[in-house]
Formats: sequence, structure tokens, C-alpha cells
Amino acid sequence: MTPKPPTAPPAPALPLRLVAQFRHLIHELGKFGVVGGAAYVVDFVVFNLLRSPTGPLAAAAISIAVAATGAFFGNRYWTWRDRERSSLTREYSLYFFFNLVGLGITLLVVWLSHDVLGGIWPGVFHTWLADNIAKMLFGTGIASVFRFWAYRRFVFNGAPAVPAQAQAG
Repeated sequence: MTPKPPTAPPAPALPLRLVAQFRHLIHELGKFGVVGGAAYVVDFVVFNLLRSPTGPLAAAAISIAVAATGAFFGNRYWTWRDRERSSLTREYSLYFFFNLVGLGITLLVVWLSHDVLGGIWPGVFHTWLADNIAKMLFGTGIASVFRFWAYRRFVFNGAPAVPAQAQAG
């Protein structure tokens, strides 16, 4: 009897290969989501406390600034803690700049909803619910996608630090 040639084990299914290939990115995205979730709660609370006394645009600007400052430290020291560090000044300056762009995206969405669509349908778009949906769902969602890309690409862009055990081996 002739022996059969050994067969290679079957390749993992495509979804498992993709997860393996993008494991680090998925891990970063998860941490970014946790930090962002905490910032979202702060943003939501501050926005709603300030919406009536200051109006939706000023409340959005203040709440985003407060939440983003907390998120910076979460992202720097947890999400991308394995990255090589540049100066805190450089990182925070870029972070602040990209948050201003994200703030602009969010304010644009709030303005479009509250002022533009609210000028047409004030009974619908001049409500607490409409302002929250515009800011907290659409504005924050679009701005978050932009910020994840910008932070990863420009702010925390150092190569992942090599652990001491890997260097010794």
C-alpha cells in the first residue's frame, strides 16, 4: 500500500483570517470605543445641562471641549499606550486641532438640523429630541469616524513600542 501524501490542514474561514489580520486594529477600535463611550456620557450630560441656558451651539461646543480633554488622556494612556511617544505638547496640539475639526463637523450637523431644517419644520427640529439626535447620533458619529482616523494617522502615529522580552529574544 502506498502512503498518502500528507494534506495541509484546511485554511481558516475568511472571517477568521480577517480577524487575525486586523486583530490589532480591532483591539484599538474597541479601546477607542470605550474611551469614546465615557466621553459620550460626559458630553451628553454637559450638553443637556447647558442647552437651555446657552442654546444648542454653545452647549455643544462646551460639552465637546470638556469630553475631548478627558478622552485625550484615555486615548494617550490606554488606547495607544503601546505606541512610541512624541512630546505631550505635539500630541495634544494635534489632538486639539483634530477635535476642532470634529467639533466643526458636529456643529455643522446641529446647525443643519436646528437652524436649516428647523426653519422649515420648527415643530420637529427645534426640540430637545431633535437637537440630541442631530448632535449625539449623527454629529458625534461622523466626527468620531474622522477622529479615529486622524488620531491613529497623525497624533498617536509612532510605531508600536517593542516589549523588552521581544528585544532580548
